Amino acid sequence: MAETPETLLKTPLHALHVELGAKMVAFAGYDMPVQYPAGVLKEHLHTREKAGLFDVSHMGQAFLAGSDPAKALERVTPADVVGLKEGMQRYGLLLNDHGTIKDDFMFTKLEGEADMYLVVNAGTKDGDYAYMAEKLKGAATITTRFDRALLALQGPMAGAVLERLSPGIDKLTFMKVVRATVAGCPAIVSRSGYTGEDGFEISIEGKDGERVARALLAESEVLPIGLGARDSLRLEAGLCLYGHDIDETVTPVEANLVWSIAKRRKMDKDFPAAERIMDQVFNGVSKKRVGILPVGKAPAREHTPVADKTGRVIGEITSGGFGPSVNGPVAMGYVETAFAADGTEVDLIVRGKPMPARIAPMPFFPHRYRRAV
Repeated sequence: MAETPETLLKTPLHALHVELGAKMVAFAGYDMPVQYPAGVLKEHLHTREKAGLFDVSHMGQAFLAGSDPAKALERVTPADVVGLKEGMQRYGLLLNDHGTIKDDFMFTKLEGEADMYLVVNAGTKDGDYAYMAEKLKGAATITTRFDRALLALQGPMAGAVLERLSPGIDKLTFMKVVRATVAGCPAIVSRSGYTGEDGFEISIEGKDGERVARALLAESEVLPIGLGARDSLRLEAGLCLYGHDIDETVTPVEANLVWSIAKRRKMDKDFPAAERIMDQVFNGVSKKRVGILPVGKAPAREHTPVADKTGRVIGEITSGGFGPSVNGPVAMGYVETAFAADGTEVDLIVRGKPMPARIAPMPFFPHRYRRAV
């Protein structure tokens, strides 16, 4: 059945988006704001310069309980879950039995709590948690909390803004997580996000979502930001979008995400399809995810073929568009490994014509996370 505004799910902030004049679109089964009256370009640059507020309540929040939930979670991810310190979160890949990527997600060990807090992508959350429940049966149980709201406050002024509504929160550094009070509401706050900027993600009860969002938007540095700028920000930061840059057709090695596989896990080979993945680590793969910079001003969109200089197709763009902060087109995609070195000249086949481009390192715009000294 086709999605209509009536059949789409709504986040706890839906009425606020409409009130703010957002252009709403269907995304991952939800009616979501793609942009506000300021427009994508201004929203993007404002986030880089000051602070932007994103509604990411469509993401899949859950809690994992059991006698040893961290050990149980290692059945489905090659990340080091057991070694994660209290009050910290980490990025992980959810792998299927073939070693390809079912999703990417964040997991958190809250201080003094036995349960783990998980956040997965919106479009895959039902399947992810059903898969985890099956694989972790007898060792851990999952309680989904899709009723919770999740806000992302991103940008260089995010710390100063949130400190006013949650005194002491600005002392957090990248990937640290605490339970705190924000604008009088109980919250789980992490210093993280998906824009490449400093910032926070704030998980709150759905009933508190609008109150906290309005309090943040009342601060002079903050503008509401839609999906359009969220995408251009994460692309400039070289961050993958599930269902585009990573999916169940690629392994962590092909996706250039080997850094997310812990050293201990590599040695123990105790994660899904570990033998296959470690063989790829040592012996290589036929294709790799790379950054691609088109020459000129024309952006290259998803599914644009990538060719070598003889015209032979060697890969495909998986994400592409205009990067407002770099004032030019940026893209990422997969190419044959022989062409994956930075500086390699390639062509993008746009409407049948070759357009020059080169393989380039990511991120295209520097990450500005608040890291611990």
